[in-house]
Amino acid sequence: MNSVFTTLPSPSAGSLEIFSLRFNAYGLMIALGVVAAVWLFKKRLLERGIGHPDDAGSIAMAAVPIGIIGARAYHVITDWERFQGHWFEVVKIWEGGLGIWGGMFVGVITGIFVARKRGLAIASGLTCVAPGLALAQSIGRWGNWFNQELFGRPTTLPWALEISAAKAQAAGFDAGTTFHPTFLYESLGCLLICIALIKIDQRWRPRDGRIFAMYVAGYTFLRFFVESLRVDTAKHFGGLRLNQWTSISFFTVAAAYLIIDRVVELKPWLKKFPKKP
Repeated sequence: MNSVFTTLPSPSAGSLEIFSLRFNAYGLMIALGVVAAVWLFKKRLLERGIGHPDDAGSIAMAAVPIGIIGARAYHVITDWERFQGHWFEVVKIWEGGLGIWGGMFVGVITGIFVARKRGLAIASGLTCVAPGLALAQSIGRWGNWFNQELFGRPTTLPWALEISAAKAQAAGFDAGTTFHPTFLYESLGCLLICIALIKIDQRWRPRDGRIFAMYVAGYTFLRFFVESLRVDTAKHFGGLRLNQWTSISFFTVAAAYLIIDRVVELKPWLKKFPKKP
């Protein structure tokens, strides 16, 4: 096995002790991600002079819990066989198993509904929240590290992930095998997406709605390739994992929106050019 100095070790436990209080690390990472996202969302709303300072918190109060339910529902529906005869397992979200697609879809729809009730412009709100969503995902992915789950194929790269012998054997590999840390790839990728969206917004100020579409396109592009490295059980269609097909679908919608919106924006400008005889 590689030396601990050339690999990424996993935590020995899925919990953290802070001031004599023990916290489930998976839930704590999700909570920290939510706090960071709300802070960034609020900051961006204030910078644009949109709505009330309490809007970000009010939207999160509704969107986050419903989003978590949606995330769990997506995971259960797409991995139905695992829960048959073990229905109590459905509520054990602290052990992992949140599908980002269900969480984002239901959470964003809920957020839109609350934003409308509070009088916020939907496109402007989506523009403000997009970097925060990427930031939340970047932090939340570290919960998978604590749970030693969703790792990638075996590798001996210097940053390979070490997991316990029991976890490796349960996945069908020899004890001591090291793996691609896909949680780290996705975490770093989401952080870069967050920073890129903020920089693009500051420099070019795209029309409202585009930053959110860029977030969807960027994340789904990243997730497609991260998903190709994972070795956990998943449904396959046409040689691709289900989540890869989901990534393709959302990426196509986001890219189509950006192209169509750009054409609509350029149409008045293009009319200024004289037609060729």
